[in-house]
Amino acid sequence: MHIHILGICGTFMGGLAALAREAGHRVTGCDAGVYPPMSDQLRALGIDLIEGFGADQLALQPDMFVIGNVVSRARLQDGSPKFPLMEAILDAGLPYTSGPQWLAEHVLQGRHVLAVAGTHGKTTTTSMLAWILECAGLQPGFLVGGVPLNFGVSARLGASVRPRPGTGPVASAPLFVIEADEYDTAFFDKRSKFVHYRPRTAILNNLEFDHADIFDDLAAIERQFHHLVRTVPPSGQVVFNGLEESLARVLHSGCWSSVCSFGAAVSDFGADGEPGAFDVLNRGQRVARLEWALSGVHNQLNALAAIAAAAHVGVAPADAVAALASFQNVRRRMELRGTVHGITVYDDFAHHPTAMRTTLDGLRRSIGSQHRILAAFEPRSNTMKIGTMKAQLPWALEAADLAFCHTAGLDWDASAALAPLGVGPGQRAQTAPDIAQLVAQITQAAQPGDHIVCMSNGAFGGIHSLLLQALAAKAQP
Repeated sequence: MHIHILGICGTFMGGLAALAREAGHRVTGCDAGVYPPMSDQLRALGIDLIEGFGADQLALQPDMFVIGNVVSRARLQDGSPKFPLMEAILDAGLPYTSGPQWLAEHVLQGRHVLAVAGTHGKTTTTSMLAWILECAGLQPGFLVGGVPLNFGVSARLGASVRPRPGTGPVASAPLFVIEADEYDTAFFDKRSKFVHYRPRTAILNNLEFDHADIFDDLAAIERQFHHLVRTVPPSGQVVFNGLEESLARVLHSGCWSSVCSFGAAVSDFGADGEPGAFDVLNRGQRVARLEWALSGVHNQLNALAAIAAAAHVGVAPADAVAALASFQNVRRRMELRGTVHGITVYDDFAHHPTAMRTTLDGLRRSIGSQHRILAAFEPRSNTMKIGTMKAQLPWALEAADLAFCHTAGLDWDASAALAPLGVGPGQRAQTAPDIAQLVAQITQAAQPGDHIVCMSNGAFGGIHSLLLQALAAKAQP
């Protein structure tokens, strides 16, 4: 089959393209921003990429157009379509489908799908779970919204048959671990992506309000999560965070499979100790101890979720913990970018206030109170751009000694939102309309021993490299 992917350079669609190519399909694609590293990764797989969404791409005559959710029926100011290729596909009556639908029909069919859902921690938990299964010799397939450092790729098909004999229906099929996003599927399918995946093991990691551009309130997201629960078969299992009232409401609406809880004081899986070194408890009994490089309560909970899900497909908790001891995390999850004259710079994907808070809290627990944390952040997600959660920013930044906000593209006053911290030179928070000014502010404030965390769900203008260069130049006599 020849598929042509519209929006191929997104993390999900790029992973789908890699899976389709590995499965032997011919894959081409287009996007408005065909640039490294995704463009290099895809071309290395033999995938031809086209810049833009021109209608002339109909000449490729693929068997199926796979439409990413970046594509819409929007029009430009002059009235012309923003995505002329999509308009041409519709006019010609050619076959098209969404990425999640194509994945469900051509990759996930016949596999035991382990789907990781939640507002936060999906990428990390998916990567943890895939690594646990890999270390257990189960050769899982996976699709992750990032690059797990243990694997070096964001997606692979994995074994086509179960690598070893299993017992019962839970262990009868090859495994596939997928990051299960609640964002909508496509302009023609407004259901959450994860309703297409039909998992036998579903992790509900956490749930709070996000994606204000498509959801009116938390209840609307809870409804989508319950749609996911409805798809889990009787022999399946829902693994859920017992600390989350929102998830309790989801399950109270109806659940038709077994459940396994983690995180709460009374849970199937719990933890005793600090996030960097803790005992793992299974129904109150110690089963193993995990000592690893990751920090933060959020990663402790992510680990418990992955351990619980792995147990559902036959991996003993002690074996899962042993695998996590060698887990290397994911690119852009507190990824160390460099140290210059005692000043450390990290790159992190955190963009929701809760994720920002847990990231900074984890670092604070790790480095103690003797070192300063400088938080640089870019409110780039659709939810943050429209200011829905601006009032939570002072709370999110509580663990930071200094905060620096990039304000480009915002239609709300970041200085007003950060006012409880004190805004301006010499104050706890500063704002800047461009990356150069932000780098100058941070460089001037930074001192040996500081830890600088750059948080954004985008490239953040290459701020990490710019900071390292500026800090090196500052130190020169």
